[in-house]
Amino acid sequence: MVSSGELIRVIAERLSYYKAENIVVDPVMISTSGSRLLDDDAVGALKELLLPMAAVATPNIPEAQILWGRGIHSAEEMEQAAKEISKAYGCNVLCKGGHSLNDANDVLAETDGTVTWFAGTRVDNPNTHGTGCTLSSAIAANLAKGYDLKEAVKRAKEYITQALEAGLDLGKGSGPVSYTHLTLPTT
Repeated sequence: MVSSGELIRVIAERLSYYKAENIVVDPVMISTSGSRLLDDDAVGALKELLLPMAAVATPNIPEAQILWGRGIHSAEEMEQAAKEISKAYGCNVLCKGGHSLNDANDVLAETDGTVTWFAGTRVDNPNTHGTGCTLSSAIAANLAKGYDLKEAVKRAKEYITQALEAGLDLGKGSGPVSYTHLTLPTT
């Protein structure tokens, strides 16, 4: 999470300086409990600087609502939001399902207009803290391995599903997912 516009501007400058590729932007704008995590300046910098640099942005539904400027209440609206966010910022957009809408299905809107749905399996586990960040990181890792975007998303979804199925139970409330037992594919 990067909470200030100043920090976002520095990150964007350094990414540009190093000619970074396969940038995955997880907006991290809304906490699991629904609290807003970014001030207006940071949201503006995110939209102006980071999203246009992204190979893919991965907003969850509450974040996509902020980026789209409208509510999302159906799979159709989720798809429309992903397409319009993609068009507005010139990046591919994976709108992540969950949040009591559309189970765990995600929709990818690519800059060429292609739309792909990725079916997911909702795992009954209260320990979901970090799932969005983990999914985005797994997408980035798979892009770095040379997989195309669709395959990177597919593999990342499989990875996070395994982590949720492991059912790590630490402390109280929404704990972290488990990463310790995962079998990573070798191909």
